[in-house]
Amino acid sequence: MYTQEKWFKDDSGRTLMLRGVNLSGSTKVPATPDGATHKKESLLHPGEVSFVNKPFPLDQADEHFSRLKSWGLTFLRFLVTWEAVEHKGPGMYDEDYLTYLESIMTKAADYGINVFIDPHNDMWSRWTGGDGAPGWTMDLLGMKLNRFHATGASVVHAYYRGTLPRMIWTTNQFKLGAATMFTLFFGGNDFAPHTTIEGEPVQEYLQGHYIDAMKQVALRLKNHKNVVGYETLNEPFEGFVGHKHLDKVKRTFLRIGENPTPFQSMISASGYQVEVPFYEMNGFVPKIRKHVLLNPEKETLWKDGYECIWKQNGVWTDSSGTPCLLHPHYFYIRQGRKTDFEKDYLKPFMLRYLKAMRSVKPDTIIFLGSVPGTNRVDWSGQDGDNVVNADHWYDVKTLFFKKFTPWFTINTGNFFPSLGKKNVEKAFASQLGDIKSVSAVKMGNIPTLIGEVGLPFDMNERKAYISGDFSLHTYAMNLYMNALDSQLLNFTIWNYTPDNTNEHGDLWNEEDLSVFSLSQQDHKADINSGARALPGFCRPYARKVAGEPLFMRFHLPTRRFTFSFRPDPDITAPTEIFVPPFQYPHGFDVKVEEGTWEKDPEHFTVLVYASVPRIECKVVIKPVLIR
Repeated sequence: MYTQEKWFKDDSGRTLMLRGVNLSGSTKVPATPDGATHKKESLLHPGEVSFVNKPFPLDQADEHFSRLKSWGLTFLRFLVTWEAVEHKGPGMYDEDYLTYLESIMTKAADYGINVFIDPHNDMWSRWTGGDGAPGWTMDLLGMKLNRFHATGASVVHAYYRGTLPRMIWTTNQFKLGAATMFTLFFGGNDFAPHTTIEGEPVQEYLQGHYIDAMKQVALRLKNHKNVVGYETLNEPFEGFVGHKHLDKVKRTFLRIGENPTPFQSMISASGYQVEVPFYEMNGFVPKIRKHVLLNPEKETLWKDGYECIWKQNGVWTDSSGTPCLLHPHYFYIRQGRKTDFEKDYLKPFMLRYLKAMRSVKPDTIIFLGSVPGTNRVDWSGQDGDNVVNADHWYDVKTLFFKKFTPWFTINTGNFFPSLGKKNVEKAFASQLGDIKSVSAVKMGNIPTLIGEVGLPFDMNERKAYISGDFSLHTYAMNLYMNALDSQLLNFTIWNYTPDNTNEHGDLWNEEDLSVFSLSQQDHKADINSGARALPGFCRPYARKVAGEPLFMRFHLPTRRFTFSFRPDPDITAPTEIFVPPFQYPHGFDVKVEEGTWEKDPEHFTVLVYASVPRIECKVVIKPVLIR
């Protein structure tokens, strides 16, 4: 597999349409001890965890890969965390985990499943309310791993009293823990010149170890042909970089619960009590409901002999006995100009990562990760070819509020409403088209793969778990798939979690977006049992196209599939269309204009041979009707 302008290609020159899932949501946490985020045990001894058997034990691989193959989800965004590889300490790699990865990739290849590796990271680490980085990255900087929550530096599920509010983990990006670590990782050379680890500048130390850990994965998997590439980093946040004023809350949609300013977060973590606003959502607008005291016990995040990194680097002081902010624009203005996170910090990291991974396997595809709704890096052929825009897209209203309304949504980016079922579907297609346009205009006409797209299955007050009726979820998922097909986009659904349950979802911060759940699996012998909203995402698609795709549409009510393409006379291999048995239990009829066709039952495909080069070939598939 390789890229050519906006398309993925196979060795025959056919255009690939990639469909798959993220495997898996629970891979963010250890297998032993049980790392589900509502539990504390795996947080207490960070060097003694194991991610072997995440996403599933090897003896379960046949079950899950055969299911994904039958659903047509044969391209995986496979989650690997930095912590899983290097949790024992700097330069100490978990060889058992790397061996496990090799075995899983071998199994995936047996089912014709291709993979790209996603070094997943949310809010830096499990100790800062997310996942990704090992505990030692913070410990070596003098941070007490068990004091992030108590000092207000992060919201940590295991230490939260009561029910964790939906999506509150996202607010950690503006709090001291995650914001500091991302700032140091991307911009430590500029913003923390006085901070070192083992005598090395903190940025070089953190980036170097992260990249070396991912190289260990690449070295183990370099001979696995089904491992086609590596993502740079999942949703790389800017930390404090670009924050205009450190004593003002960043105006963002993501204001839930306690929202200190960066300066308040800094001094709170240093042992000061701070009164901060507490936000709740009033409809679609965050509103201050009350003020609360942050760090009421006056605990400190910093170990003896250490102090706040930003105090160390002159951002603030308490030399007079009272905290004083010295440089409110410290992360906004550098050397007389505004900071540009994407240009000055994210892209140099991506280039460094690309060079390192290509030193292991020169033709590996690099998937450029970004945060939804943010600016993308400028990219050109001079920066590197065989790269992909792996942006994410969600129906933001449904994701954040866990409410789906067929006739109403909020547009990503500008938060303007769309009313009416037709306008909602148009809005989804337009938003996805905008992402594809960025790939074309700003990033050198590279391919687009929507790395995450999905919906919360616990939406609408979890009613489907009681009634067993997932028809609304199916409707929503079908809308998303229609929008993706309209733009001829590649995608990996978020997500498939083998150990998902209704009670704790994907085992991470109460998220519940898995298209499979043990709680819905009533008949283990039935390959489709356990699926959620299966009719919405298990659908025909053109998997390999002997030419240029032009149009693709699946009409769920009638199960009519329409596809057209412009044949390339230089390609002799057939066009392959995946036709899921689930949608056509009694068989199907195929009509091909300007061509012929035949079945390939082993791979659930129809093979199409166009008869007239460069003349549009149209394929229509319909179910056989039982009378």
